[in-house]
Amino acid sequence: MEVSAFDIQRPFDPALEPLPCADEHGWWFLFRQRDLLLRRLDERRVEPLHGAGDPRPRHADRPEPHFLGRLDGTPCFAAELAGAAPGGELIERDLFRLHGRMDTDLFLLAGRAFQILEWDRNHRFCGRCGTATYRAEVQRVRVCPACGYSQFPRLTPAMMALVSRGRELLLASAPRFPEGFYSVLAGFTEPGETLEACVRREVREEVGLEVANIRYFASQSWPFPHSLMVAFIADYAGGEIQVDGEEILHADWFTPENLPQVPGEMSIAGHLIRWFVNQHRQ
Repeated sequence: MEVSAFDIQRPFDPALEPLPCADEHGWWFLFRQRDLLLRRLDERRVEPLHGAGDPRPRHADRPEPHFLGRLDGTPCFAAELAGAAPGGELIERDLFRLHGRMDTDLFLLAGRAFQILEWDRNHRFCGRCGTATYRAEVQRVRVCPACGYSQFPRLTPAMMALVSRGRELLLASAPRFPEGFYSVLAGFTEPGETLEACVRREVREEVGLEVANIRYFASQSWPFPHSLMVAFIADYAGGEIQVDGEEILHADWFTPENLPQVPGEMSIAGHLIRWFVNQHRQ
């Protein structure tokens, strides 16, 4: 049940500091908040900037870039874009809307870049004593010089569960969804909780059902802003659907032949649903 669509396919070597190489061309993931600076390839396809040296205009408060590693030997950098963009016919687009418009490996690296920049932006002061932090050289961490508190990039684990009952799967509609749109259940883990316990709790809280035989499906980095989605399959074990009315507005059992509108290929939820449908086609 391995899903590889969310892994970088070409050789990628993550690292903190690049080996010095004058005038070496690299990929530059330049973000202004959530928007990535891009070059158009055609009417639909885009790509991050590629060239030698930092393409941002020079100014005194230009933040230092982050080295991400090498994609198939090419260095990759993430950096904040403040002020004017570099010259040329460039566009800025929200990362969430770029799936399918970029090379998949570059899209996944853009997600990594966004999370690192988000962490760096939000932890420039110590969360314990308020002192300005500095970026360490040997680890990706910001350290407080006053109290020594270290702040690593944040990662928020969340579970996603496809509940099955024979050839039926449970799908639910949340308040934030468009009308007629359904997905599998999902929720964030709580302190001291395993992912399996989170599956049981979230299913019970959101739709009033009990589940059994929980097994791992796959995971996906979800950089909106810093989640790790871990998908499971679980068997229905009892109860009647009773939605909580807050997280879930409606839920029901569906067969592969009678699906509502569901997530697409960008999310692991879409892969999870399509895997189930393929397993139970008549």
